[in-house]
Amino acid sequence: MTEPCPRCGAAVAGDRCPQCGVAIALYRVSMEKLRRGPVAVPARSPAPLCLPAPAAGPGGSAESRQLTFHGSAGGLFGIQAVNVLFTLLTLGVYYFWGKVRVRAYLLGGTELEGDRLAYHGTGMELLVGFVKGVAVLFIPVALLTIVPQVYGAPDVVVSALSGTLYLLGLVLVPLAMVGARRYRLSRSSWRGVRFSFRGPARELVGIFVVGTLLTALTLGIYYPVFVTRRQAFMISHSYFGSGRFHFDGRGRELVGPFLLMVVLFLPTLGLSWFWFSARRLRFFTAHTRFGATRFRSTVTGGRLAWLTISNVAAIVLTLGLAWPWTVVRGIRFAFRYLTLQGPVDLANIRQDARAASATGEGLAGLLDADFGVS
Repeated sequence: MTEPCPRCGAAVAGDRCPQCGVAIALYRVSMEKLRRGPVAVPARSPAPLCLPAPAAGPGGSAESRQLTFHGSAGGLFGIQAVNVLFTLLTLGVYYFWGKVRVRAYLLGGTELEGDRLAYHGTGMELLVGFVKGVAVLFIPVALLTIVPQVYGAPDVVVSALSGTLYLLGLVLVPLAMVGARRYRLSRSSWRGVRFSFRGPARELVGIFVVGTLLTALTLGIYYPVFVTRRQAFMISHSYFGSGRFHFDGRGRELVGPFLLMVVLFLPTLGLSWFWFSARRLRFFTAHTRFGATRFRSTVTGGRLAWLTISNVAAIVLTLGLAWPWTVVRGIRFAFRYLTLQGPVDLANIRQDARAASATGEGLAGLLDADFGVS
């Protein structure tokens, strides 16, 4: 009888994982210690995976919690400098291992309640996923674009194939988004417990196709509903161990702010977009919860505009050398305005790792298919 490896998710029939080589029993013992966290417990009492009950504030409300980032721009710059050097020396092959180092540094520098998150992906997984993604993307593109040109197909056929390629893109993009999120969450953990994503790709394909068409037919008015449905899908199918995240927002609540942004876009030289983006972020965050824990963001449009504009200016003026500084600055900015509110009870959370390949991750990189979904 096989079971998923608690570290990499591969099927295991014995005492040791054939893929990552970890000893299952020893790994589970060490992860159990991490799951208990730094919380002191009375003698003779079990140590469940739970955070201490939040203390009540002056008004009787539960104390809020915040994520903390311990990384630095200097540390990330050193990693990136080595990555660039090795990538050049290996003719691009090291790029995937460099990407893993950056993710491990950023996630490992993020702390909640005294424990840091961890990243478990490998460069080989990303390389294999990229190769598969190229195959998935290149074959249909070649058949629909290159081959007709080589054989001199009539213009009407070329136009029809171009339309088919566009429709294919409407399917591939959501598939890539689901695959990338499934992989990234499966390789992330906190206190030894893995995250996972269990949403069916076909559901997002339907949301994406319908949303794109209705947004075009309504001249953009349906856009807030579309992005909210997409966010709801991504959040509501995300898990921490056996615990599920929930999203209860309705896109129609953003239609008014979106239309106001459109009206003010030209008079404000586009700055109204930052106001709407901050409004959308606060809305998405406020409607996300994990059990009884609610999330809250207090970011404003002015602060978001300053962060974005100054980061772009820094990257342009330094010819990209300021990239590590902008990344660290962006993470700290996000954490500064994000809080977790309400009781956090994880006593019933159990490890429930799910297997995931990096094919969707590779395809997402090729298509740039993240689209800012949280």
